[in-house]
Amino acid sequence: MASSYRDRGEGDKPWSGLAPMRPVCDSPPMTKTPAIMLQGTGSDVGKSLLAAGLCRLFARQGLAVRPFKPQNMSNNAAVTADGGEIGRAQALQARAAGIEPGSDMNPVLLKPQSETGAQVVVQGKVVASATARDYHALKPTLLPRVLESYGRLAAQADLMVVEGAGSAAEVNLRAADIANMGFAEAADLAVVLVADIDRGGVIASIVGTWAILPEAERARLKGYVINRFRGDPALFTPALDIIRDKTGLDCLGIVPWFAEAALLPAEDSASLGKGKVGDGAVKIAVPRLSRIANFDDFDPLAAEPGVSLEMVAPGRPLPLDADLIILPGSKSTIADLEFLRAQGWDIDILAHARRGGRVLGICAGFQMLGQRVSDPLGVEGPAGGVAAGLGLLRVETVMEGDKVLRRAAGTDAAGHGVTGYEMHMGRTTGPDAARPFLTLEGRPDGAVSADGRIMGCYLHGLFGSDSFRAALLGQGSGLAYEPMVDGVLDHLADHLERHLDMGRLRLISGL
Repeated sequence: MASSYRDRGEGDKPWSGLAPMRPVCDSPPMTKTPAIMLQGTGSDVGKSLLAAGLCRLFARQGLAVRPFKPQNMSNNAAVTADGGEIGRAQALQARAAGIEPGSDMNPVLLKPQSETGAQVVVQGKVVASATARDYHALKPTLLPRVLESYGRLAAQADLMVVEGAGSAAEVNLRAADIANMGFAEAADLAVVLVADIDRGGVIASIVGTWAILPEAERARLKGYVINRFRGDPALFTPALDIIRDKTGLDCLGIVPWFAEAALLPAEDSASLGKGKVGDGAVKIAVPRLSRIANFDDFDPLAAEPGVSLEMVAPGRPLPLDADLIILPGSKSTIADLEFLRAQGWDIDILAHARRGGRVLGICAGFQMLGQRVSDPLGVEGPAGGVAAGLGLLRVETVMEGDKVLRRAAGTDAAGHGVTGYEMHMGRTTGPDAARPFLTLEGRPDGAVSADGRIMGCYLHGLFGSDSFRAALLGQGSGLAYEPMVDGVLDHLADHLERHLDMGRLRLISGL
């Protein structure tokens, strides 16, 4: 999905109410804070994970580290302390660095709504819905804002850890690039190339990237990292000689496969191919919607030893023996209601409910459980769109108003504490909302059916709350989820320290 949007210029959806944007200022002078930029030979090579590990590693050495990604494309987003939204990966990197996430850490976020269109978020706020072609025309006006955000962070930092997007060698898009070499040039950054050996063709990906770059950009490449290695690194030694002979680049480390990465929030839907996780007694099914969003909600459930979590792929029925079906968030509620029905999942969900099964909807999933979803203003698509919901909750949703972006804490009806964040534009009302699923900051959130088996709310991240999760599952494993995540980040930092040439990386960054 991400690559098709980046690489394709066609599109049939016009701008959604955005006048041409002007630079807010001339490019500010870059504070020459030490920095290192990770760019990839392609998408999903592990840049985000390596950046998180480096943030934790350098932060443990007493440095003030700030993560940064100029442009991100993901429907996994996080709410920042300043009331904006950024990619989930940058929020994890901020956590690794021991700081609160802020909107400047990911100044341009693209949230795909269709095969060729995306919502454009700039410095934490939604500014437009754009086709790929429209966004390509908009990008030159965004570079000053990207540099502005970078400059603010760099002024606070001892070290900037910068992550590119996709491939370093998307030369067809280079003229307006703000994500990779275009940003590296504007901010004058050294670049380390990251390649994933697990997908194959790693020699060609490194040499091919180097070959296709112009000379000035080749000069920014200070070395490369081989990621996700399995087996005996000694057998790869001849390959290092070949790469050096072809490019002159040195290997800065061969990073073995890090299995615990599966316990950390993923950046985008490329990680959803794993299907079923665990073989516990409690069986949970999640339909994998076409525009699924914030699916890292389910990471705490996947980590539970007593749970079998299945992300059900399109074309497959929801399992008959599920104890709980969870409808996830979506970037396009009405479109994904149609997608859900096209898969026959509506039949599966209604049959599950008739058998006495439980159903829980989060955000868009909550909206789908109601009787109707309407979009009079065209927030998600054509104005005036209306779709019938699943009818399991007596509520209706209208897409209107400003986007709600806030962190929240509260309790469920039994008093179990929950924390998380809200990120939605719909307003949901109706008789079942008189029985709220949660109380957040003293206000009701969500709805519960009269028999208590159908539930919905707007709070993302609630499964990370240990007592709530144990009550929902009807069993407690003793898993302390948030401390576990921090432990994995520490293990990741240890892993990188063992396998990367940290002395060279420090010199490359300017430390």
